[in-house]
Amino acid sequence: MPLNQIIYDAIVEGDLETAIAEVETELGKGENPQHLLDDSLVPAMDKVGELFESNEYFVPELLISARVMQGCMAKINPCLKQSGVEKIGRVVIGTVQGDMHDIGKNLVASMLEGSGFDVIDLGVDVSAETFLAKAQEKKGTIIGLSALLTTTMPAMKRVVELRDSLGLQKSHRIMIGGAPVTQEFADQIHADGYSENANAAVALARQLVV
Repeated sequence: MPLNQIIYDAIVEGDLETAIAEVETELGKGENPQHLLDDSLVPAMDKVGELFESNEYFVPELLISARVMQGCMAKINPCLKQSGVEKIGRVVIGTVQGDMHDIGKNLVASMLEGSGFDVIDLGVDVSAETFLAKAQEKKGTIIGLSALLTTTMPAMKRVVELRDSLGLQKSHRIMIGGAPVTQEFADQIHADGYSENANAAVALARQLVV
């Protein structure tokens, strides 16, 4: 059972106003922000992921819940920083060069953040050099690459090749995803992991933390 059923239900049902109001109330009462995150927000997004995988929810519902999650995290993150809570890991995420699509990337970023990762969203049309420069700011940073167009998938390979040329294979793992991307493609370009949806991306990121 979640710590706060109201927050949990609001995220699952996509009720932004209720979720934020309840988060503010709980924080105002002195509730531990990490407990709210671990025992209300994350379980709610896990449930949303389950509903999506069972075809009870579709992309619109997933995006609405993710937006609610982002709204809650905007309130909780400052409190987490003040309390000095350690993040699970750090992820630099973006849509690869030449691709301007961001719906899937935004969803994955929201769920990673809600699951306790420090997420740096570089946006869309991101070059290999930008991914690596940002990742190298902290050892162990995971690089998350998204693509929606088959024509931009080679840009993922360029990021992997640049990472490898710098000798950063062990310190910076690369995970990829997007509608046209497959496990076979991930294997071909020597990415460290592939996920077919946002829920799986969180599980994969947890595995890739070094």
